[in-house]
Amino acid sequence: MNPRRILLSMILLLVSSLLCLDSQSLHAKEKSRQPNIILVMTDDQGYWDTEISGNPKIETPTIKKLAAEGVTFTRFYANMVCAPTRAGLMTGRHYLRTGLYNTRFGGDTLGPNETTIAQVLQKAGYKTGLFGKWHLGRYAQYQPQRRGFDHFFGHYHGHIERYTNPDQVVVNGTPVETRGYVTDLFTDAAIDFIRRNQQQPFFCYLAYNAPHSPFLLDTSHFGQPEGDKLIEKYLAKVLPLREARIYAMIERIDQNLSRLLQTVHELNLDQETVVIYTSDNGGVSRGFKAGLKGSKASAYEGGTRVPFVVRWTDHFPAGKTTDAMVAQTDLFPTFCQLAGVPVPSDLKLDGKSILSLMEQGGGKSPHQYLYHTWDRYTPNPFHRWSIHGSRFKLVGHDPQGKKEKEGEPQGQLYDLQADPGETKNVASQYPEKVSELRGEFLRWFQDVTDGQVYQPAAIPVGDEKEPEVELQPSWAILKGDDLEYSFDGYDWDTIDNWKTNSDTATWQLDVQKPGRYVVELSYGFRAEPLETGKLQVAVGDQKLGCELPMSTSQNVFLKQLVGTLDLKAGKQTLRVQAADSGGIPGLRLNSLWLKSLSIE
Repeated sequence: MNPRRILLSMILLLVSSLLCLDSQSLHAKEKSRQPNIILVMTDDQGYWDTEISGNPKIETPTIKKLAAEGVTFTRFYANMVCAPTRAGLMTGRHYLRTGLYNTRFGGDTLGPNETTIAQVLQKAGYKTGLFGKWHLGRYAQYQPQRRGFDHFFGHYHGHIERYTNPDQVVVNGTPVETRGYVTDLFTDAAIDFIRRNQQQPFFCYLAYNAPHSPFLLDTSHFGQPEGDKLIEKYLAKVLPLREARIYAMIERIDQNLSRLLQTVHELNLDQETVVIYTSDNGGVSRGFKAGLKGSKASAYEGGTRVPFVVRWTDHFPAGKTTDAMVAQTDLFPTFCQLAGVPVPSDLKLDGKSILSLMEQGGGKSPHQYLYHTWDRYTPNPFHRWSIHGSRFKLVGHDPQGKKEKEGEPQGQLYDLQADPGETKNVASQYPEKVSELRGEFLRWFQDVTDGQVYQPAAIPVGDEKEPEVELQPSWAILKGDDLEYSFDGYDWDTIDNWKTNSDTATWQLDVQKPGRYVVELSYGFRAEPLETGKLQVAVGDQKLGCELPMSTSQNVFLKQLVGTLDLKAGKQTLRVQAADSGGIPGLRLNSLWLKSLSIE
């Protein structure tokens, strides 16, 4: 054979082998890299608050582009209110299984033994970050950095009061000062997290607190003109001021979503990153509702259906829409499947993986039924509830939450295929379907509440990461005829109407480290002719008396040192009451603080 041909054949064979090895190594690299997961969740954004829902006035070009590049689920269900949805998302379990039952009163705390998706992904090699609203526990043992997140910048409560230079935010448990508009700040932190962790798989949970009330754009002297421009834009579309503010807040989110996605693109991570955009419950805006009935806190479709768009470039089809019935609990097993890790064998999940629906852009729902229920104070299967399959939905909304009597209607039945707006009750046409669905709902309710005790979690005191603990009014149990709890946004809540010393406010404590604790409180107090009020703080046989000088008004708050208590380890009760039989007219008690003298 011609020597040149032999040499050429050898060269071609070598090049082919190298190309094959390179292809194999690239393929191996692709297979070994777990996809990044970015979950963007807004707060109180309704199904109808996007362009993709047909809203003719709102402008959300980034969400619209994301939908064009990914898969849109038109029947994605959250819970009626925020903390329950977040519990379901984090655990893959219906929130009533987790011990959480409320959005405040201490009922917004995820049970300490629950496993979060952040913990599973962290164990699987992911860097995990949360930026924004947590709302699953404010005390040290329940905080995100103790529940699977490597980094947390955000707030614990259901909402905050200041959107410019927010002052109710923390970084990994430490309160911080900020400058800027809250939506921008959370996005900045998420972008920084992505840039710092781009060389390994990451889970970035960006949980905006907007467009939850208060409906605020930029309010600083420097920034207000920019916020006003967006509001004025929607006022010019003949929207009421309230709606203009909400739409402007959502457009601001859309702008920040654009910055986030541009960062992913610039880092060449599009093909390695799953991006999800959704909301935590039904909407609060009223200008356009896409034909749906109900809003936030309702069991109707408008209270539980939320936007949901997912994109994974070159993996999920572009521009697909599906009406498969899925829920927020499905994300836990879906993320496990994406990461290539099994669901922990000891978990009883309600969610089911919907990865195949994402990959196909459609398909059949993995659920026979979805269930919703919520009560402000304690779970109640007769108050606000619903159950539905792909076609029929049974809804109950009894303001009194009373059990149905024999012969009374068991709920309103709707045919969602023919009547997605829930306008025609067809219960009389399908009585057997009503009985079937109501029976199934009650069976399910018994299952998810079995063995649970729904009460404020005992407040951990003496944790090494939290040497000073605040006891807020919403965690107190009030006893007596007169004491009243006033909700004013978590940090500003008060206990009022101290007419007698027979009424008490008590907090359940779980002392982690026994020792001596300094007690301090904040209060507003004004009532003539008194000059001081006398309050008593007690734990067991220990009692501290405290005189409270009057403040400028009931709404001007002072801090007052009470004294010290020796607390033993374990569960115990702290009690507060007026010292004198005449009470303390004009007192508004805000918070108490317990500060350990033995923890540095």
